[in-house]
Amino acid sequence: MSHRTRCALFLFIVPALATAGEKVAATVNGEAITAAELDAAVGQLPPAAAPLSAAQRQQQRADVLQLLIEDRLVRQYLRQHGPKVDPAEVDKQFTALEASLKGQGKAIDDYLKECGLTAAQAKENFLRMLQLARYVEARAGEDKLRSYFEANRDFFDKTTVRTSHIVLRLPPSATPAERQKAVEKLKAVRADLAAGRIEFAAAAKAHSQCPSAPNGGDVGYIVRKFQADEPYAKAAFALPVGGISDVVETDVGYHLIWVTDRKPGKPAKYEDVAAEVRECFEAELKQVLVAELRKTAKIQIMN
Repeated sequence: MSHRTRCALFLFIVPALATAGEKVAATVNGEAITAAELDAAVGQLPPAAAPLSAAQRQQQRADVLQLLIEDRLVRQYLRQHGPKVDPAEVDKQFTALEASLKGQGKAIDDYLKECGLTAAQAKENFLRMLQLARYVEARAGEDKLRSYFEANRDFFDKTTVRTSHIVLRLPPSATPAERQKAVEKLKAVRADLAAGRIEFAAAAKAHSQCPSAPNGGDVGYIVRKFQADEPYAKAAFALPVGGISDVVETDVGYHLIWVTDRKPGKPAKYEDVAAEVRECFEAELKQVLVAELRKTAKIQIMN
């Protein structure tokens, strides 16, 4: 899921207390994410270009649930540690929304009903958004943004690399022994590749647990950030064309990555892409915050 999609859903569904007997999809530090909330969030996604299979719908639902978990973690953090916001600022945002809707011939009550929100919940949304904006603002100084631009020139220059991979998937609950077994298997495959005993495409077809396996593991071109998991993208962009990575760990498991092509982009000037730099910096800052919060969070996903 792209960072733009993630940001679009971020801080949109206002949590409600689960009532007795209501189905719960997950709990985050004791707070419930109800199945109804999950259904509502899935319903906000744009229609798919083609009908999804049952497995694809299940994966889509799992992806959205992870977004709601992240949303809940950030809400909890902001509730406890977020910057102070004057209630008048929240009211101003709500009034602006009401005026905007009126200009479109829509009533605020109808809009809220369509979104499944009460006025109080909408104001709660504005409060957390304002807090999050201030959290980012305090960390997004000009020097930081320019340093971020320099550190991520491949992305802003729009350089792309084409990769194939072999992935062994593991759930977050995998034991250390299961993880070590996957690493050792991929190390053995890499040794066979280095010795010329097997071609990468054949190895991917034989071992990779990815829909790309029948195509020799080819997943096409990627940009430096947000399109692929950061460890994957970082390893891919560090390789020369024809290079094969060591074993790379991501949230889904372990990979061997083969870079098959690289297309240099056009050198960008900071002044020309400053707005994009800020947007990406903010998205990554949120990701870092969520990653830190996950380390100590108690998250339970219901079957």
